[in-house]
Amino acid sequence: MTEVQKKKCTLIIHGAAASGAAMAAVMAQAPGSDNIPLVALEVAMTIALGAVFGISLTESSAKSIAASSTGTLVGRGVYQFLFGWVPGLGNFLNAGTAATVIEGLGWAIVSDFDHNKTR
Repeated sequence: MTEVQKKKCTLIIHGAAASGAAMAAVMAQAPGSDNIPLVALEVAMTIALGAVFGISLTESSAKSIAASSTGTLVGRGVYQFLFGWVPGLGNFLNAGTAATVIEGLGWAIVSDFDHNKTR
């Protein structure tokens, strides 16, 4: 991965994580309400990361890649169920969890795209 690609990926992933954290914080008191917007954000991030590596992805392909985070959605669901309804604490935990999941997913996708590009 070139330095330019790394900088672009960093901007895309951090931007998506910050946006996801904001969405999750606002929607914390309604369990599950942020799943659809967060998945849409992950799909958009995946498509943007593909473009950095010259990989053209359809929305369907990006959804498939983003769906690999289904296990993390279950973990987020448990957090939301236990703490999401607590004003303040729920917002903070939900935002942090969303940002962490999106960052992890983004860098996993970058690693995969970079690895596949060098084959």
